Amino acid sequence: MARSLRSQLYRSARILGDLEAASKGPGAYAKRVVRKKTYGRTMGITNSLFRFLKKN
Repeated sequence: MARSLRSQLYRSARILGDLEAASKGPGAYAKRVVRKKTYGRTMGITNSLFRFLKKN
């Protein structure tokens, strides 16, 4: 149950961050979207590297 609650809290925080950025205008929201995509790609590459190293 704690995991579910934690994931709900993180999701709420992400939504709140999106709303705050949107309230500052389209430029701030666009920067946030680009930053989130960049972090996602970077973490994907990092995770694949760790998985490769763990196998070998």
